[in-house]
Amino acid sequence: MTAIRTLAPADLPLMRAMLAMLGEAFEDPAHYVGVPAPDAYLSDLLCSRMFIAVVALDGSEVVGGIAAYELPKFEQARSDIYLYDIAVAASHRRRGIATALIAHLQQIAAARGTSVVYVQAHRDDAPAIALYTKLGVGEDVLHFDLAPDAGRD
Repeated sequence: MTAIRTLAPADLPLMRAMLAMLGEAFEDPAHYVGVPAPDAYLSDLLCSRMFIAVVALDGSEVVGGIAAYELPKFEQARSDIYLYDIAVAASHRRRGIATALIAHLQQIAAARGTSVVYVQAHRDDAPAIALYTKLGVGEDVLHFDLAPDAGRD
């Protein structure tokens, strides 16, 4: 049976295991573990209310994970949760783990009184789109990455 749990500041080893699992699942280990963040950085992140990490455990093995951010809004006294990354290890897919991870995040969102949990998907990622369509309402939007140094001379 897979256990779902929110990571706490003392869960640094599980956070590192989640990063390794994400790197493997996305076939991009260089991005997730190539230049590891220092322990102090990850500990601060896990202490922050703004960051949420949820893992799926098969025994002590991390087989799924979510990284999400609570984003306070400025126009009203409310916040949204942005599901930034979600993955399940290839050996554990098609078992409802991603759905269980999202349900756990939705419970966190409800307990915090947030207005919505939202997530982006690439247009060619059919499994992600099918999952999110099953769980929510989609919008057709464009995403742009803006360089932080744009416009400097």
